[in-house]
Amino acid sequence: MPQEIYGFVSIIVTIVFIGLAWWSLQSLRFEKIVKKPNSGQAKLLQIFLSVVVGYEISRFFLDYLGWSLAFGNMFQ
Repeated sequence: MPQEIYGFVSIIVTIVFIGLAWWSLQSLRFEKIVKKPNSGQAKLLQIFLSVVVGYEISRFFLDYLGWSLAFGNMFQ
């Protein structure tokens, strides 16, 4: 896969997974975890958690994509 396309795919996949992480964290009951669940600090924590979780999941899928492309090239 050309580097330009891989870079574009990486950006899109990372943004999608950060969005999915944000969406899934909306179901988490933050009032059980933080003192003030409606504060700016709690929202910032939710954003940071979304970025960290979404980034790590996207890295896994992009690494898997790279491994599968490399594995396919072994037999050519």
